[in-house]
Amino acid sequence: MIKSPEIGVTLSFSGDFMQPKSRISDQGDLFRSRLDQILNRRHPLYRLADTIDWSFFEREFGSLYTENFGRPGLPIRLLVGLHYLKHANNVSDETVVAQFVENGYWQYFCGFEYFQHEFPLDPTTLVKWRKRIGPKGMEKLLQGTVETAKTEGHITEKHLERVNVDTTVQEKAIAFPTDARLYHKARKILVRQAKKQGIALRQSYERLGKSAFIMQGRYSHARQMKRSRREQRKLRIYLGRVIRDIRRKCNEPDGKLAIMLERAQRIFTQNRNDKNKLYSLQAPEVECIAKGKVHKKYEFGCKVSLVSTSKDSWIIGVQAVHGNPYDGHTLKAALDQAEDIAGWRPEHAYCDKGYKGNPAVLNNTEVHLANKKKKSMKANDWKWYRRRSGIEPIIGHVKSDHRMDRNHLKGEEGDKINAILAGCGFNIRKLLRAILLWLFKERFRGIATDWIDLTGILGQQFHPV
Repeated sequence: MIKSPEIGVTLSFSGDFMQPKSRISDQGDLFRSRLDQILNRRHPLYRLADTIDWSFFEREFGSLYTENFGRPGLPIRLLVGLHYLKHANNVSDETVVAQFVENGYWQYFCGFEYFQHEFPLDPTTLVKWRKRIGPKGMEKLLQGTVETAKTEGHITEKHLERVNVDTTVQEKAIAFPTDARLYHKARKILVRQAKKQGIALRQSYERLGKSAFIMQGRYSHARQMKRSRREQRKLRIYLGRVIRDIRRKCNEPDGKLAIMLERAQRIFTQNRNDKNKLYSLQAPEVECIAKGKVHKKYEFGCKVSLVSTSKDSWIIGVQAVHGNPYDGHTLKAALDQAEDIAGWRPEHAYCDKGYKGNPAVLNNTEVHLANKKKKSMKANDWKWYRRRSGIEPIIGHVKSDHRMDRNHLKGEEGDKINAILAGCGFNIRKLLRAILLWLFKERFRGIATDWIDLTGILGQQFHPV
């Protein structure tokens, strides 16, 4: 059991880890060329690797490792760098580890001195590290990107005087939760768990349940709703019979069977207009959030609050909130998180009409609602009101380019971690574009001596936010 006073979390795990090695080198590579001698030092990723203060993460996360026993932990820079690259390039854990072996710039970015020909870690190590660090620790990764931007002069205190705040929905990676699908899935899981514990069921309804589920979908597609509801009732009856059979033959179920039995009972008893409904057996934290649009009436996941600077659109705060709160109730926590990450308190917050009900001044921050123009307002002030909509494309890019559109991480903590890392990926891409723009200006000022391929230097298109 280890408690981190900096992050504020208590961690308990079976295996203790020693402090990671400070340098990633191998004596067998002494006669090989170093990466800094092979790579193009004008490459934006190379320059960004030398710009980020990696010692900041070692100070923040070093208390999570023991000093004298346990196997040596992996370098903190490697783990942080892989998460940056994963969400900046919109790839999975498996893909980021596989591409790491093929890309020398990624290896230099993660702190290696020589080219690596083997995988540095198993992809599941990233999962375990995220669980150890937690959402509060992941905020340090977002803070690292903001501090880098501040060091390079991309973010100043003047930028943080005015921020845009908005909310969106982070969808969970679950199937669309129709009643028939939930009945069918719950029955299959209960039958599987009962077999694992040696409970002999009177009937499993594998064949009948599958047939009824298929026919329900066909009838629903053909708009034969009476027949569709009849097959749905069959699926519900089959689920109820399996639940009662297990309860008769196992008075005190334990482990996963008890959890799934309780969730299946909720699905069996819940009605259409009930509150706090269960939409997924594997992800009970999923909520139904009404979008109010024709192409997508509902989204299943959790609400996410974003804070970006009105000027230059840097993300300085992002947090997933559960319980489907009213947008206005998330403003205080969002501004507090932005202050903790950026180090300065925003003076003006521009929000849409979903934030009605907040006071005009919230903890020394003036709250401005969209399209609420005053007669005494000057043209310069109205300019910042129009800039509020600049957060909308940021939300679109964070979803489509940085893995917030469909969250695959488990639990409520997974929702919070994925949202924060999506913000990190967005800021990393902005830092790379800022370096690329500097190289472009340097070339045309006559300072540069070598020409660089500006269109394909990073091997991908950068969004122009």
